[in-house]
Amino acid sequence: MIEVLRLGHRPFRDKRISTHVALVARAFGAFKLYYSGHKDDILEKNILKVVDNFGGEFKIEYIKDYLGFIENKKKKGFLVVHLTMYGLEIDKEIGKLRDDNVLLIVGGEKVPKEIYDLADFNISVGNQPHSEVAALAIFLDRFFSRKELTKEFNNFKVKVLPCEKGKKTIKG
Repeated sequence: MIEVLRLGHRPFRDKRISTHVALVARAFGAFKLYYSGHKDDILEKNILKVVDNFGGEFKIEYIKDYLGFIENKKKKGFLVVHLTMYGLEIDKEIGKLRDDNVLLIVGGEKVPKEIYDLADFNISVGNQPHSEVAALAIFLDRFFSRKELTKEFNNFKVKVLPCEKGKKTIKG
């Protein structure tokens, strides 16, 4: 099971980025998104609305004490992977990251040094400045060997069907 922790959410500045982190996490195979920083009921409501409409079991939860949360996940046997441009190359390390329970950490504001120390792996999808949304998508794509791209979601109200032009959906 893959879970994602988004650090330092600021609703006035990060609402779209945090929403996109959640959407990518859900669509690319993660089970749950945790976020720290400021609690944002609108973010939670919007993500749960996507889940309600497009299906799946994805969850979202606010975490106040993210350091204690990470330590607790480690005690429960989770492999903690921090996605950072300062980390080791994903393609060289991905084989070591296949685990039953993985907590992926993506930053927002400046990431505290403690995160680098707590993580079992600091992984980079490139050593240039980039978006946490891109890092999460690339990591999940590599982790699931592209199988997440054809994942079927249960309990949907709307399902998008591939088509050459226009938009095609069916109701569940």
